[in-house]
Amino acid sequence: MALRKNIVFIGMPGSGKTTIAKNISKRYGLQLYDTDEYIEKKEGKIISDIFKNGEEYFRKLETEAIKEISSKEAVVISTGGGVIKSSYNMKLLKRNGIIVFINRPLEYIIKDVDISNRPLLSQSRDNLHKLYKERYKLYKEYCDCEVINDKKLKITIDKVSDIIKEKLNL
Repeated sequence: MALRKNIVFIGMPGSGKTTIAKNISKRYGLQLYDTDEYIEKKEGKIISDIFKNGEEYFRKLETEAIKEISSKEAVVISTGGGVIKSSYNMKLLKRNGIIVFINRPLEYIIKDVDISNRPLLSQSRDNLHKLYKERYKLYKEYCDCEVINDKKLKITIDKVSDIIKEKLNL
């Protein structure tokens, strides 16, 4: 495969970005970067502990990680749900990447997501609705393509990966 650009996944926490990114990475033999894992490894702390220093501090670390990862070529990148809050991050990711919005209905995210290790959701599930309203238009604005990850449509991770393959001509 002669892919030169990165495949970058954006979407709400619990939308399936990391699972789908792992599937695509494995299928095509591409290196995978999960920005949250990258930050955790670099800082030697889990995200919830990093957030104890404030969201602003975390976003600064996230931007540093995006700078480093986005300069690579032909890799798969799974981002944190809030990466789209920074137009600078998105400019970096778009420069050498195809942005794929994993759009999963909020009802499934609410049922499935473990909020205990997600700092912005741990206060309550209602925060998920607030984040969704805040971020949805940004996901739509920044994406090059959108894939619906919906159980009602009997869409499996493999099916989502097939849709991405078709949309990106892999």
